[in-house]
Amino acid sequence: MKNVLKLTLAVVMVMFSSSLFAQKFGRINSQEIIANMAETKEAQTQLQELDNELQAQLESIQVEFNTKLQEYQKNAATMSDSVKQIKEKELTDIRTRLGELDQMAQQDLYRKQIELFTPIQQKAANAISEVAKAGGYTFVYDVANGALVYFDETTVVDLGPAVREKLGIKEVAATPAQ
Repeated sequence: MKNVLKLTLAVVMVMFSSSLFAQKFGRINSQEIIANMAETKEAQTQLQELDNELQAQLESIQVEFNTKLQEYQKNAATMSDSVKQIKEKELTDIRTRLGELDQMAQQDLYRKQIELFTPIQQKAANAISEVAKAGGYTFVYDVANGALVYFDETTVVDLGPAVREKLGIKEVAATPAQ
């Protein structure tokens, strides 16, 4: 009887330990994957074209400002006070317009970057998930951003309910969006 118990215990231990070793862990560098995708090169080209266009507009206004500033400085001594005020206001307006355009250009570039790169990132994430699932991986860790990019939901247990119970939490409040 004692031997049967020991044998049963040994079999259970072997089965338990083999299930632990059956888990597969992987790693990926998503930035390297995304950087080498054909879509990324096209998106970077489009982003650069937009940046060049916006920079040309900024330079045009900067040239206008510099020309008017030089004209003002050259003729300031001979201008009446009212003309000086008008020219100074004109210079201030151009400088303000330049700042606003610069800010809008940065926002446009950011929006375009999101628009172009979100589908690329999603495509890479989908490919990572498909490869991980096909390969039988339990967890895949992304070394580029230090995040878990894939986990097999059928083998991972959500500990939230047990922790909430241990802490005496009765209702689950909605978590704020991040």
